[in-house]
Amino acid sequence: MISASNVTLTFGERVLFKDVNIKFTAGNCYGVIGANGAGKSTFLKVLSGELEQDSGEVFITPGERLAVLRQDHFAFDEHTVMHTVIMGYKKLYDVMVERETIYSKEDFSEEDGIRAAELEGEFSDLNGWEAESEAAQILDGLGIPTGLHEKRMNELEGGQKIRVLLAQALFGNPDILLLDEPTNNLDLESIAWLEEFLYKFQNTVIVVSHDRHFLNKVCTHIADIDFGKIQLFVGNYDFWYMASQLANKQRRDDKKKREEKIAELKSFIQRFSANAAKSKQATSRKKLIDKLTIDDIKPSSRRFPYVSFKPERECGKNILEIKDLGYSFEGEQLLNNFNLTVNKGDKIAFVGPFHASKTALFQIIAGEISDYEGSYEWGVTISPSYYPKDNSRYFDNDYNLTEWLSQYSKDDDEAYVRGFLGRMLFSGEEGLKKVKVLSGGERVRCMLSKIMQEGGNVLIFDEPTNHLDLESITSLNNGLIDFPEVILLTSHDHQFVDSIANRIIEFTPTGIIDRYMKFDEYLASEEVKAVRDRMYVHHTRLTI
Repeated sequence: MISASNVTLTFGERVLFKDVNIKFTAGNCYGVIGANGAGKSTFLKVLSGELEQDSGEVFITPGERLAVLRQDHFAFDEHTVMHTVIMGYKKLYDVMVERETIYSKEDFSEEDGIRAAELEGEFSDLNGWEAESEAAQILDGLGIPTGLHEKRMNELEGGQKIRVLLAQALFGNPDILLLDEPTNNLDLESIAWLEEFLYKFQNTVIVVSHDRHFLNKVCTHIADIDFGKIQLFVGNYDFWYMASQLANKQRRDDKKKREEKIAELKSFIQRFSANAAKSKQATSRKKLIDKLTIDDIKPSSRRFPYVSFKPERECGKNILEIKDLGYSFEGEQLLNNFNLTVNKGDKIAFVGPFHASKTALFQIIAGEISDYEGSYEWGVTISPSYYPKDNSRYFDNDYNLTEWLSQYSKDDDEAYVRGFLGRMLFSGEEGLKKVKVLSGGERVRCMLSKIMQEGGNVLIFDEPTNHLDLESITSLNNGLIDFPEVILLTSHDHQFVDSIANRIIEFTPTGIIDRYMKFDEYLASEEVKAVRDRMYVHHTRLTI
């Protein structure tokens, strides 16, 4: 068990946490959520002891081992991959090193023999004989092949190092596991393996993630950081979101009788409990939900931006025709004889590890690249709106937010623009903030505001969830689900892709796979798996 008692932390005049009291117990997985800058990663650092709080206490049950996903990718450069993983269990690693040092001595003394015997006992008690086998299984599951296990860390690429550090945190069955964005740089197979690992993990997990699919799969509780406090909710992210929205709705409707409120909440709990019973965590999660009382479901003070895309006209029959498209950049062939017909009603997710190719395609059809081969043609009724992966050029000016959005608004009345910005969580004086100083998440909300003003009937989104908090991701997700016309998108967010797309196009090393189906259906299809296996021989695995 790990708990925080009256923990307060300030940065200058800003109070990040004030008198936080929370307990995390074994057998549960806690998803830590909060707006950008709320202090999610900082809170994990306080729990791990990396950062000292101003007041209060963090308590860990004596004798329990805490493991943390480290962020320093260069700290272990001189060590082998295998040793780096085992170093996650410091006591075992120290015994292993001392044991190997003694056995390597040329003048092995009687004292060395006595100490070696002691170390053998400790090594066995700590399950040392299984250490390399366990480490290898974790590394394989996270996509680090056997051929890399004895290489030094400085020989690995950045993304591979991150996976090794995740393996280090998971190794040795720690009592408490702190994970900050563990799915970053993982492909879908590795994420699925990690989800399964955490399903079976019997101890305490505390995880920060913006991946709603992951949070829904692994979490038994949600810890919501808001206004310097941390409130604990039973259930996964979707349950927290739906329950808090329902409670907010009822709070606004103060004329509703308490009995009616209770009946509606009970019905909601029963529906969710029935769904939970179908999940892999059926027993534990259903028991938790069955214990809920009406008072356990509280409204959240979290704010969700307003995201709704309304096309000014309906798409005609002809949307987009691409013929023999080719494009190279710095000697690398990104597109080669690419052909595509986009049809009315298509919501296409472009997936696969060739991210530069997907971005190049979007840049070409958005008119940002001209030195390509082949051709593309939009239908006469089509008005595309484009969200680029890199939006920095839009903010390289001296405008404030109101002036910036006025450029794209059909109604340049300041009151209208300020009101629209307010719905995107830029309220009051924030409308006068210079766009040069906006954070990544704020810039994304500005770009979404721009696209909403344009009224396009084909939306092109290249990684729109980057930099967004969970509230903004959820709002954008819902906005695109409701959009009635054509969408072309790329995203690393599994739930985002599965809930929006009705057609999947995967870029592979040897060609294109194009199927009309949802993303989860695509991943589960045996026919698609057979095709992918042939096209990915000797190449990297699928990432979205």
